[in-house]
Amino acid sequence: AAMGDDLADVETGSSGAHKGTFLGSVVVFWAGSANLAANLNRRSHRMKKGYKQLVEEANAAVETIAVEQALALVGDESVTIVDIRDVRELWHEGKVPGAVHAPRGMLEFWVDPDSPYHRDVFASGKKFVFYCKSGWRSALATKQLQDMGLEPVAHIGGGFGAWVDAGGPIEKVEQKKPKG
Repeated sequence: AAMGDDLADVETGSSGAHKGTFLGSVVVFWAGSANLAANLNRRSHRMKKGYKQLVEEANAAVETIAVEQALALVGDESVTIVDIRDVRELWHEGKVPGAVHAPRGMLEFWVDPDSPYHRDVFASGKKFVFYCKSGWRSALATKQLQDMGLEPVAHIGGGFGAWVDAGGPIEKVEQKKPKG
Protein backbone atom coordinates (compact mmCIF):
# COMPACT_ATOMS: atom_id res chain seq x y z
CA ALA A 1 0.00 0.00 0.00
CA ALA A 2 1.13 3.54 -0.69
CA MET A 3 1.91 6.01 2.08
CA GLY A 4 -1.30 7.47 3.44
CA ASP A 5 -3.37 4.49 2.30
CA ASP A 6 -3.59 3.19 5.88
CA LEU A 7 -6.68 5.30 6.59
CA ALA A 8 -9.89 4.21 4.92
CA ASP A 9 -13.60 4.20 5.72
CA VAL A 10 -15.26 0.81 5.92
CA GLU A 11 -18.87 -0.28 6.24
CA THR A 12 -20.20 -3.59 7.53
CA GLY A 13 -23.54 -5.28 7.44
CA SER A 14 -26.13 -5.09 4.70
CA SER A 15 -27.97 -2.29 6.48
CA GLY A 16 -24.85 -0.12 6.81
CA ALA A 17 -25.82 0.40 10.46
CA HIS A 18 -22.25 0.03 11.62
CA LYS A 19 -19.50 2.15 10.15
CA GLY A 20 -15.84 2.24 11.00
CA THR A 21 -12.49 3.71 10.19
CA PHE A 22 -9.57 1.49 9.29
CA LEU A 23 -6.37 2.67 10.99
CA GLY A 24 -3.57 0.34 9.90
CA SER A 25 -4.56 -3.02 11.35
CA VAL A 26 -7.20 -1.63 13.72
CA VAL A 27 -10.81 -1.03 12.77
CA VAL A 28 -12.71 1.37 15.01
CA PHE A 29 -16.50 0.96 14.77
CA TRP A 30 -19.22 3.32 15.79
CA ALA A 31 -22.95 2.71 15.79
CA GLY A 32 -25.55 4.80 14.02
CA SER A 33 -27.64 5.05 17.19
CA ALA A 34 -28.56 8.57 18.27
CA ASN A 35 -28.91 7.32 21.86
CA LEU A 36 -25.38 5.93 21.88
CA ALA A 37 -24.02 9.18 20.42
CA ALA A 38 -25.88 11.23 23.05
CA ASN A 39 -24.47 9.06 25.85
CA LEU A 40 -20.95 9.35 24.47
CA ASN A 41 -21.28 13.15 24.20
CA ARG A 42 -22.41 13.41 27.84
CA ARG A 43 -19.40 11.40 28.92
CA SER A 44 -16.87 13.21 26.75
CA HIS A 45 -14.29 15.40 28.40
CA ARG A 46 -14.67 19.13 27.90
CA MET A 47 -11.46 20.81 26.88
CA LYS A 48 -10.40 23.77 29.01
CA LYS A 49 -9.15 25.42 25.85
CA GLY A 50 -9.87 24.16 22.35
CA TYR A 51 -7.71 24.43 19.28
CA LYS A 52 -9.66 27.43 17.95
CA GLN A 53 -8.91 29.44 21.08
CA LEU A 54 -5.26 28.37 21.01
CA VAL A 55 -4.90 29.45 17.38
CA GLU A 56 -6.67 32.77 18.05
CA GLU A 57 -4.37 33.47 21.01
CA ALA A 58 -1.29 32.56 18.96
CA ASN A 59 -2.35 34.80 16.08
CA ALA A 60 -2.88 37.68 18.51
CA ALA A 61 0.65 37.24 19.88
CA VAL A 62 2.72 36.76 16.70
CA GLU A 63 3.28 38.53 13.40
CA THR A 64 1.17 37.13 10.59
CA ILE A 65 2.41 37.84 7.08
CA ALA A 66 -0.13 37.99 4.26
CA VAL A 67 0.61 35.62 1.41
CA GLU A 68 1.24 38.59 -0.92
CA GLN A 69 4.04 39.73 1.41
CA ALA A 70 5.37 36.18 1.69
CA LEU A 71 5.62 35.85 -2.09
CA ALA A 72 8.07 38.77 -2.07
CA LEU A 73 10.26 37.05 0.55
CA VAL A 74 11.30 34.12 -1.67
CA GLY A 75 15.01 34.57 -2.32
CA ASP A 76 15.42 37.26 0.37
CA GLU A 77 18.76 36.40 2.02
CA SER A 78 17.68 37.96 5.34
CA VAL A 79 14.73 35.56 5.70
CA THR A 80 14.47 31.80 6.17
CA ILE A 81 11.11 30.36 5.20
CA VAL A 82 10.35 27.20 7.18
CA ASP A 83 7.85 24.50 6.18
CA ILE A 84 6.64 22.67 9.30
CA ARG A 85 4.31 20.21 7.56
CA ASP A 86 4.75 16.45 7.65
CA VAL A 87 7.18 15.20 5.02
CA ARG A 88 4.36 13.31 3.28
CA GLU A 89 2.60 16.64 2.71
CA LEU A 90 5.74 17.94 1.01
CA TRP A 91 5.99 14.84 -1.22
CA HIS A 92 2.36 15.19 -2.23
CA GLU A 93 2.03 18.98 -2.57
CA GLY A 94 5.53 20.41 -2.91
CA LYS A 95 6.82 23.40 -0.92
CA VAL A 96 7.67 27.08 -1.16
CA PRO A 97 10.89 27.31 -3.22
CA GLY A 98 13.95 27.35 -0.97
CA ALA A 99 11.99 26.67 2.21
CA VAL A 100 13.73 24.70 4.94
CA HIS A 101 11.77 21.67 6.15
CA ALA A 102 11.52 21.38 9.93
CA PRO A 103 8.74 18.99 10.98
CA ARG A 104 6.43 20.34 13.66
CA GLY A 105 7.23 17.46 16.00
CA MET A 106 10.95 18.32 16.09
CA LEU A 107 10.82 22.11 15.81
CA GLU A 108 11.49 23.08 19.43
CA PHE A 109 14.36 20.58 19.59
CA TRP A 110 15.93 21.85 16.36
CA VAL A 111 15.66 25.49 17.47
CA ASP A 112 17.09 25.13 21.00
CA PRO A 113 20.90 25.44 20.95
CA ASP A 114 21.07 23.30 24.11
CA SER A 115 19.26 20.41 22.44
CA PRO A 116 21.23 17.46 21.07
CA TYR A 117 19.04 17.85 17.95
CA HIS A 118 19.83 21.56 17.37
CA ARG A 119 20.12 22.66 13.73
CA ASP A 120 22.49 25.49 12.90
CA VAL A 121 20.02 27.08 10.48
CA PHE A 122 18.09 28.33 13.52
CA ALA A 123 21.17 30.14 14.90
CA SER A 124 21.59 32.24 11.74
CA GLY A 125 20.09 35.44 13.17
CA LYS A 126 17.76 35.72 10.17
CA LYS A 127 14.03 36.31 10.34
CA PHE A 128 12.09 33.03 10.33
CA VAL A 129 8.76 32.77 8.53
CA PHE A 130 6.89 29.54 9.25
CA TYR A 131 4.04 27.94 7.36
CA CYS A 132 1.87 24.83 7.37
CA LYS A 133 -1.14 23.86 5.24
CA SER A 134 -3.68 26.37 6.58
CA GLY A 135 -1.84 28.57 9.08
CA TRP A 136 -3.05 26.86 12.27
CA ARG A 137 -0.02 24.73 13.12
CA SER A 138 2.32 27.53 12.06
CA ALA A 139 0.53 30.05 14.31
CA LEU A 140 0.95 27.70 17.29
CA ALA A 141 4.55 26.87 16.39
CA THR A 142 5.51 30.51 15.83
CA LYS A 143 4.11 31.48 19.23
CA GLN A 144 5.93 28.61 20.92
CA LEU A 145 9.25 29.55 19.31
CA GLN A 146 8.72 33.23 20.09
CA ASP A 147 8.08 32.24 23.73
CA MET A 148 11.34 30.23 23.64
CA GLY A 149 13.20 33.38 22.56
CA LEU A 150 13.69 32.83 18.83
CA GLU A 151 13.35 36.14 17.03
CA PRO A 152 12.33 37.64 14.75
CA VAL A 153 9.58 35.18 13.79
CA ALA A 154 6.35 35.30 11.82
CA HIS A 155 4.03 32.94 9.99
CA ILE A 156 2.12 33.00 6.71
CA GLY A 157 -1.59 33.60 7.19
CA GLY A 158 -3.56 30.92 5.37
CA GLY A 159 -0.45 28.78 5.01
CA PHE A 160 0.51 26.79 1.94
CA GLY A 161 -3.14 26.65 0.86
CA ALA A 162 -3.19 30.44 0.53
CA TRP A 163 0.20 30.29 -1.22
CA VAL A 164 -1.18 27.89 -3.84
CA ASP A 165 -4.41 29.91 -4.22
CA ALA A 166 -2.33 33.05 -4.86
CA GLY A 167 -0.43 31.28 -7.64
CA GLY A 168 2.84 31.12 -5.70
CA PRO A 169 5.64 29.03 -7.18
CA ILE A 170 5.96 25.46 -5.90
CA GLU A 171 9.13 23.40 -5.60
CA LYS A 172 8.63 19.66 -6.08
CA VAL A 173 9.90 17.46 -3.24
CA GLU A 174 10.95 13.94 -4.15
CA GLN A 175 10.53 11.08 -1.73
CA LYS A 176 13.95 9.79 -0.72
CA LYS A 177 14.64 6.21 -1.67
CA PRO A 178 15.59 3.87 1.19
CA LYS A 179 19.31 3.11 1.37
CA GLY A 180 20.30 -0.40 0.56
